[in-house]
Amino acid sequence: MTEQERRKSSRFDKVFTVYLTGDAGLARGIARNISDGGMFIETRDPFPLGSRVWVTFSDEGTGTELSALGEVRYQCFLNYAGPPGQNALRGMGVRFISFDAKNAELGVTGNRNVVMQ
Repeated sequence: MTEQERRKSSRFDKVFTVYLTGDAGLARGIARNISDGGMFIETRDPFPLGSRVWVTFSDEGTGTELSALGEVRYQCFLNYAGPPGQNALRGMGVRFISFDAKNAELGVTGNRNVVMQ
């Protein structure tokens, strides 16, 4: 069985800058491998396993913003060789919980508004 056949949903083959907010603080990341169930986010310091995090996609050109509440399901720390030397990839897999702040049990301190335009 191929990897594609094992997946429950298709992936969106785009890369987006995202902003992360949670009890571990604020961070910026690169969203990859996005599906309707979650995504992988490259970030320097992945949030703790099991923590909840707001992921905000923002289009500065149009002012459109979309936020989703997610849970960190796994962390990834890879070191590999290649030009110009050693390289690294750090990130985390995030499962989507909700796109609606009114219905989410946040588990993240502070209020958060979801804006969808």
